[in-house]
Amino acid sequence: MKKVLFLFITLFFALSLISYSQGANHLKEKPISGSSVYNVPSFGADVFVFDPSMDMKKVQVLLDTLFKRQTGKKSEFNRNRYALMFKPGKYKLDIRLGYYMQVMGLGSSPEDVVIEGAVRSITTQWKSVLTNFWRSVENLTIIPMVDSTNTWGVSQAAPMRRVHIKGNLNLFDIGYASGGFLADSKIDGTVNSGPQQQWFSRNTQWGKWTGANWNMFFMGIQDPPSGEWPEKPYTVIKETPLVREKPFITITKSGYEIQIPELKRNSSGPGWINPLNKGKNIPITDFYIAKPETDNSTTINSALSEGKNLLITPGIYSLEKSLKVTRKGTVIIGLGMPTLLPANGNTVLEISDVDGISVCGLLIDAGAIKSETLLSVGEPNSRSMHSSDPAFLYDIFFRVGGQAEGSAHNCMTINSNNVFVDHVWLWRADHGNGVGWDKNRCANGLIVNGDDVTIYGLFNEHFQEYQTLWNGNKGRVYFYQSEMPYDPPTVSSWNHDGVNGYASYKVSDGVKSHEAWGLGIYNVFYDAPVIVDNAIETPSWLENSIHHKIIFWLNGNKESIVKSIINGKGDSITFSSRKATME
Repeated sequence: MKKVLFLFITLFFALSLISYSQGANHLKEKPISGSSVYNVPSFGADVFVFDPSMDMKKVQVLLDTLFKRQTGKKSEFNRNRYALMFKPGKYKLDIRLGYYMQVMGLGSSPEDVVIEGAVRSITTQWKSVLTNFWRSVENLTIIPMVDSTNTWGVSQAAPMRRVHIKGNLNLFDIGYASGGFLADSKIDGTVNSGPQQQWFSRNTQWGKWTGANWNMFFMGIQDPPSGEWPEKPYTVIKETPLVREKPFITITKSGYEIQIPELKRNSSGPGWINPLNKGKNIPITDFYIAKPETDNSTTINSALSEGKNLLITPGIYSLEKSLKVTRKGTVIIGLGMPTLLPANGNTVLEISDVDGISVCGLLIDAGAIKSETLLSVGEPNSRSMHSSDPAFLYDIFFRVGGQAEGSAHNCMTINSNNVFVDHVWLWRADHGNGVGWDKNRCANGLIVNGDDVTIYGLFNEHFQEYQTLWNGNKGRVYFYQSEMPYDPPTVSSWNHDGVNGYASYKVSDGVKSHEAWGLGIYNVFYDAPVIVDNAIETPSWLENSIHHKIIFWLNGNKESIVKSIINGKGDSITFSSRKATME
């Protein structure tokens, strides 16, 4: 009897532990019946590969089923992750994307995969798209069949890359929107940003752009809209100084390969139109394919140490040790928004100070045990220069809280020189699970110590000290979107060294050169009547190197105030005077 009772108690506690570990997160749902015909075994059950010869009615049913799983309030922090891959050819489909869904064509050009219908992100829960996060589309052509317009209503962490739309593109659905990122694309008709508060577009061609709210950024755009800051909230940079477009998966006669585009200097427009050089292809056999049900830090690090690149299939990976990238030229690609989670307060990904690293498409969560940082590039005091073959990070998204309670000191630390970041969202959660001033603790989103670091599209929100702390020289940021934390409980709990609050964007006193364009900083203080002295702080000699600045009082306690835009200069924002801009 005692033995039976002991087994019962043990089972009870085991089930309780499982329930606790999931928290408010939903268990991963069962595979869809009959869907195995779409799977490539080596990619796992949550990567679906479609062929034009398939029955499109059955494909549509599968797509609709996945969308229903991944939409609505309960899906925002669920555990499902899906990648939808389309072989070259034509398809008649209405592809709707929910959370943690990635759609991609497998051609060498976006023209190789044509979707007649839609690839769209729409309003599903809040009567706006303010929480339409964590989804993406890339490397295909869309022929919109409803009013010749494709709807991509998104906010943060929802990139559209390498897409040709033979029609119009709406960057909203209904209600408010707070996006977003568009790159290496061609839209034959009009791009309408509608109520989008801000947007970053890079190396894209369109028939026309319409829309203007707070902070619209156009870089390497062949036909940007007319108008100048601040009468129009437009920042135009004619050419992108240096970029390597994001690597992508393609299928050839030899099988699956990953194409690595060439570096482009002083470029405008999409790189895939009349390319001078298509770059190089790496066979899938050079990649270790990681799966959440079988892989951990040990197996992945073993593959990396053997010289393999890394393809991370959809799922959630609890990592008891850091993944260590030490070989130059290593390529890491995430499929279907895979999530990496530190189990022991460790760094999730440590990248050595080496040439030519590419890291793409990862979602990184803070764990229950506090980490110092979640991703590091280079070791402290890194000295090597990598200007001829820099590291690139694409579509990397961080969360502290939201999925579950977690904490870190900061999310990403860049110690190396000559690093490029092409779209990043660092987010201390303002809603979801494990959210509170004393729950999801994190001081900074981003710390940059290296020199010559460039970021295209920096989204950084709600951290408890500086959102961005820049210590390196010759840094460049093209577009910045930030909200200060919503939840400082008192005025006294959020100040330092005689300064009220923390600036969102901080360039340290010892920095000699730094430049940034298009900075939007927004404020909601729900609890205390928070006082902030400066939205931006830099050494005095760099004030004129920070171009096109806007701060906005969004909502919250009516007694809160941000006193100045930069270093005590520029207008304040309050409940009655909600917007301030500077050159």
